[in-house]
Amino acid sequence: MAYAAWAASTAYVVGDVVRATTLQATGLVFECTVAGTSDATEPSWPTDIGSTIADGGITWAAISSVYADVSTLAPNAIIELFELELDAALHGASTIYYWHAGTNENVTGNIIYGGNTYIRLPVEATGFDYTSSGSLPRPTIRVANLMGDITALLLLVNGTTAGNDLGGAIVRRIRTLKKFLDGEPDADPNARFPTEIWYVDRKSNENRDVVEFELASKLDLAGQMIPRRQVIANICQWQYRGAECGYTGSNYWNINDQSVATLAEDVCGKRVDSCKLRFGATAELPFGSFPGAGLTQ
Repeated sequence: MAYAAWAASTAYVVGDVVRATTLQATGLVFECTVAGTSDATEPSWPTDIGSTIADGGITWAAISSVYADVSTLAPNAIIELFELELDAALHGASTIYYWHAGTNENVTGNIIYGGNTYIRLPVEATGFDYTSSGSLPRPTIRVANLMGDITALLLLVNGTTAGNDLGGAIVRRIRTLKKFLDGEPDADPNARFPTEIWYVDRKSNENRDVVEFELASKLDLAGQMIPRRQVIANICQWQYRGAECGYTGSNYWNINDQSVATLAEDVCGKRVDSCKLRFGATAELPFGSFPGAGLTQ
């Protein structure tokens, strides 16, 4: 079924199901478990199945938009779609390419879903399964290169970024049911499994027949770390007298926490003691709000 979008100041009864007014990558819709009238502003929808949220007098519970359909005795065919999004900073353009593997049941041509046309392209995509080993999956996508189209794309990107080979490009794996495709009686771009987002980590093979890419999650990219900046305990990283620090007082200290007379001499030592001098020992210090910056010495 196609789910109606949430509406403000509207009465809902138990069992009503709505979708968010914007497309949710989680593939979730929301079932009314406590009847009432919705608020004037849309709630911040949860992203986990089973989570609840209050909305005016209503309580919504997050449910899968496709679970009821795949749980039937003869579920509709699952359709697998892919999107490749370039990054302008990395590849010189922000173009998005849409394709499907051409092996979807009873679909031999291009597929239209959510207004986007996914062209039929010989693709083999494997390795998306999560295991209990603790390591994140690193899927592989092998794309047919018989007409040289992928090589041409690589040459275009490499000419802009000096050998990037699509590294850092976003690959989205979208799965839905055939009944929800555009043109079907139950067409609904919001009915889908959670969208999987991967990044091209490297080109692992290229020849005249096929080009192979290894994908990684955002948490598993080579040369990347989380958090993006180093956190050191008891060292403040806010900009002094900036928006996060917020100190605007007329009392001044130098980097060694010694009192000075002018603003020109005022330099924060970036320590807990430096913060206490400016805000007071019992005040709620902006220093303490920074991860890793404790107030103990």
